[in-house]
Amino acid sequence: MIDFTRKKDAGYIAYEYREVMVAEEFLSIYRDSYPCFGWEEDPNHAASEIKDRSVSHRTKPGTDRGRRVIYFRRNRNISNKAELTRLQRNFDSCIQEIEELNRSKTTMGLTAALVVGILGTACMAGSVFAVTAEPPVIWLMVLLAIPGLIGWILPCYLYRRLVRKNTEEINPLIEQKYDEIYTICEKGNNLLI
Repeated sequence: MIDFTRKKDAGYIAYEYREVMVAEEFLSIYRDSYPCFGWEEDPNHAASEIKDRSVSHRTKPGTDRGRRVIYFRRNRNISNKAELTRLQRNFDSCIQEIEELNRSKTTMGLTAALVVGILGTACMAGSVFAVTAEPPVIWLMVLLAIPGLIGWILPCYLYRRLVRKNTEEINPLIEQKYDEIYTICEKGNNLLI
């Protein structure tokens, strides 16, 4: 962490602070990558988390579930600060794009499954109205019940198929974003040396 003897010799060190809201799946990558931009985890917040293990220190109230706040600090007098900040913004946008790509894996499948399910429900409702009409229209009930049942069974398989297809298309894009992140972190780390 910090060499306190160097701190005493160097005098006062002014820090800038940053808190980052992170999805739990990206906690490790943030903790590993932010030091490449000159940030270190704020030891003051880490100490308060150890003392009080309540959730309020790790998640902000009123925020999304599955997201946590990580607290960082950085020396204000760090060299190449503008370039490091630019690289950090690129890193943040890459993570955001990865989150959006992960969400897009299921969006199309969910939409298609919901539309087919709603259409199946509408056909089944028409079938019920046809059988409860005076006099009952049995041929219309059968005609509407068949697509209604198909519309109730098909969404599960449709969802799985579309998610699998989208996952195969999107995973290479996600891997490209991770490669971009590693390149950004390498550039940031070289600026700190």
